[in-house]
Amino acid sequence: MKIVHRLYLSDFFKILLLIACGLSLIASLIDLIGNIDEFLPSKPSIGALILYAVLAFPKFFLYLLPMSVLICSLFTFSQAMRRKEIIAIKAAGGRLRDLYWPFVICGVLISLAAFFISEAVAPDFASRATELRTKLTGGAKKTIFSAGALWIKDMKGNPVRIELYIPERKVARGISIFVQGETFLKQTIAAKKAVWDEGRWMLEQVTVLTTETGKSDMLPRMEYRDLESPDIFSREMKTSEEMGLAELYRYVQRLKAAGFNNIKLIVDLNAKVSFPLINVFMMFLGISLSARSTMNSGLLTAGMGLLISLLYWFGYTFSLSVGYAGIVPPFIAAWSVPFVFGSFAVYLYRTIPE
Repeated sequence: MKIVHRLYLSDFFKILLLIACGLSLIASLIDLIGNIDEFLPSKPSIGALILYAVLAFPKFFLYLLPMSVLICSLFTFSQAMRRKEIIAIKAAGGRLRDLYWPFVICGVLISLAAFFISEAVAPDFASRATELRTKLTGGAKKTIFSAGALWIKDMKGNPVRIELYIPERKVARGISIFVQGETFLKQTIAAKKAVWDEGRWMLEQVTVLTTETGKSDMLPRMEYRDLESPDIFSREMKTSEEMGLAELYRYVQRLKAAGFNNIKLIVDLNAKVSFPLINVFMMFLGISLSARSTMNSGLLTAGMGLLISLLYWFGYTFSLSVGYAGIVPPFIAAWSVPFVFGSFAVYLYRTIPE
């Protein structure tokens, strides 16, 4: 049985890498072509365009991996059924569960690998892709994220540090403005909160420290006109795709501490865990369906895998959408479809006829 395991696993991973990487490459190129009109005015080099496609690759790889796992498991065992190899194994006294268990373990390992990629690779690549996109469209990045804070320069070139920005309310918390003199730091303006009000930033609970005299003034409210509009923050804020699970969790907790629950980010936080798990369920489903399937055509097998993957993807996307809208709790939005789909896949696997 070990020899059979090695043969089937070898076939499975060869096809998996071919399909997953091939489809991800095609999706990356389609994404590049879809944005090429925005890039051409800045006359980018061929290398920059290729780099943009490469940076988009991990994102599409994660999206397409579950479908690839399902299609490959269906194809591998459907072909074994077509060649009567499964019948030969059963006639020799082999059990189907003994044949399938290495693939179940591989499904778990693939889910873990997907989670690792989504944590260690995809956020970094997504951030770099956003920066490259800004350059290719002729813009310049005006903000920097460091140690959980947002740094920006105001219209006079003074550094501004913002501990937390809430886009939905156009409110910045923990803001510090370092006013530069000709040769030294002239003033430090610290405010507990900054609110965008009628086209201007209003600082609240302000402390103004004059460096030269050491004088400190406390003001309940102060207008500051040298900071750009909130649009700059909305354009350059990190998205959930650009953050790992831990970073996104810390950001959500900081928003909660500020009195604001961003439902979309909470849904995305749950989805970062639930989405990679679907790979193992796709393995269960592919094995179970191939054991019951009478299809002899590889094309029909791939078509069935594609159809099931699309049904799952549409259901999962719809579930996230109603979660974003606040119709269902974030946990339910991110976990309901994987739970139902996974339970069905495990049931089919447990009832495979020997």
